[in-house]
Amino acid sequence: MNQEFKKYFPMCGFISIIRIVETKRYWINENLLNIKANKQVFNIGEAVLEIISKYIENKTNAFNEFIETLERLKTVKSKTSDELKVFVFSLLKSNIDARIFEITSYAILKYHYLEQSIFFGWSRDELHEENLKLYKTGRTNANDGGIDFVMKPLGRFFQVTETTDVKKYFLDIDKLEKYPITFVIKSDKSETFLMEKIYAGAMEQYGIEQVVRNYMNCVEEIINIEKLKTILESIEIKGKLSAVLNEIITQSKIEFNFN
Repeated sequence: MNQEFKKYFPMCGFISIIRIVETKRYWINENLLNIKANKQVFNIGEAVLEIISKYIENKTNAFNEFIETLERLKTVKSKTSDELKVFVFSLLKSNIDARIFEITSYAILKYHYLEQSIFFGWSRDELHEENLKLYKTGRTNANDGGIDFVMKPLGRFFQVTETTDVKKYFLDIDKLEKYPITFVIKSDKSETFLMEKIYAGAMEQYGIEQVVRNYMNCVEEIINIEKLKTILESIEIKGKLSAVLNEIITQSKIEFNFN
């Protein structure tokens, strides 16, 4: 945190967090909370704490309501209930919370690929059929430099994002030494539009066609909101909508520390 603060405020004479390593205690540097106005100095620490507390309260209430809705829909008798379908569709919007979108897209893609299989083996005579399995690799929206989903046995990587910032896409590609990645994008724009936007941004940044092409070749697939909805329709036809809901409930409880 202190290093990040210094990066953005290099001229500031204060560090943001004061700590004692031995006792594992830390404090916010109150010098950064002293605001000058009308020749007076006001410490806004109390106000900041009130704002943070209110934010936590509102977020907690919203997520509690979200989980309660999920649990209620879980009891719906009809596995292809219109109410259930409408609710899951409501989680696939460009303005939805980023964590909820990532959880929902994971649940949808997990059961989409689970219906598909591949013949896999060490030799032609020892092939066996194996369903594609999608694994979630960590917490959602975590700035941990990781990849969001991994598929076995194909070894496909998936990254969920809500931006079309070229630097972010190519950073993910560089992290994996130009290994192909499927990007799940929280956008209503078409796959063609998104790909063209990434390409245009790359050309603006690098300006060298071959360099840009090398990066673009690493974009294995673009999955936008429209494609997720289409996949969800096919999952409903197969009667797996309730399984998707159960997965969303499980992942949400983990994500929001309900257990």
